[in-house]
Amino acid sequence: MELSLAEIAEIVEGKIVGDSKKIINMAAPFEDAKDNHITFAGTARFLNQIKESNAGAVIVPYEFNEPSKNLIQVEQPFIAFIKVLDTFHPPSGLSCGISSSAHIGEGVKYGKDVSIAPNVVIGDNVVIGDRVSIYPCSYIADSVAIGDDVKIYSNVSVLERCKIGNRVIIQAGSVIGSDGFGYSSDGKIHHKIPHMGIVQIDDDVEIGAGNTIDRATFGKTWICRGVKTDNLVHIAHNVTVGEDTLLIAQAVIGGSSSIGKHSIIAGQAAIGDHVTVGNNVIVAPKSGVVKTVPDGEVVSGAPAIQHKLWLRAQNIFPKLPEIRSRLFDIEKRLNHLEINKDK
Repeated sequence: MELSLAEIAEIVEGKIVGDSKKIINMAAPFEDAKDNHITFAGTARFLNQIKESNAGAVIVPYEFNEPSKNLIQVEQPFIAFIKVLDTFHPPSGLSCGISSSAHIGEGVKYGKDVSIAPNVVIGDNVVIGDRVSIYPCSYIADSVAIGDDVKIYSNVSVLERCKIGNRVIIQAGSVIGSDGFGYSSDGKIHHKIPHMGIVQIDDDVEIGAGNTIDRATFGKTWICRGVKTDNLVHIAHNVTVGEDTLLIAQAVIGGSSSIGKHSIIAGQAAIGDHVTVGNNVIVAPKSGVVKTVPDGEVVSGAPAIQHKLWLRAQNIFPKLPEIRSRLFDIEKRLNHLEINKDK
């Protein structure tokens, strides 16, 4: 594919500085870009090196100018570069149609331009929207509802009665709607608690590879609009994850907990059962949250505390051996004074 700088500027809604007729045939990283490539420079580090770049064109912030280079000025260079990447490298998809090796149950309803790959199994009374792609070896159980423009990659299981919204992406190997981990003990054995609810995934959600999202005991486990999860995330029964929240790799959300909007749960962080995490919260990596976190807080540690306090505590930790030694020394001196006083 070849595009002029003017055509690219129209795609990213940017302003050209330089040769609008310059032909670009590839997007490339800043360090590797050649004369027929376009790249981006969104931070001071790369903007300071822009004269040394061999790129044919560079996407930069609006306020930046370098007359010796072909530039496209935009508000958000990285977002504009993503649009350019999508243009030069459109995602590949399945060919439309239903494979002869797919197993289709009774009462299944399809939308337009559906793609169902080999060895997919679809249960009874499933509803599938327009332009849905289901990749090889995935399983869609009875009475599942899937919206429009959904991609379900290989070896995904979407279990009974779960609901998937529009423009949802579920990466390979994820399980949506497995039973929650619920048991009640009589003192001798653990009795399994039935899980009769569902998982509901709203519009524009992306579920990473190898996620496990448990169905509710009653009602629903709810992944709200715009949520993005990394690989290997576990979400337990009856959890609600608020709009546009990010869950990073190996994060664990305990049963019946609620995560607010626009929050970030970082890698290997764990949220305990029945915990409320507010809006715009950041939970640092490897933290353990066991109580409510108010809106806007940044927390770290296990158990999690305010990040600033955690930093102070971490600063003290390596000094503890020295502090211990000094305390012993003070204790000896005090004992010596007490002995001399008695004499």
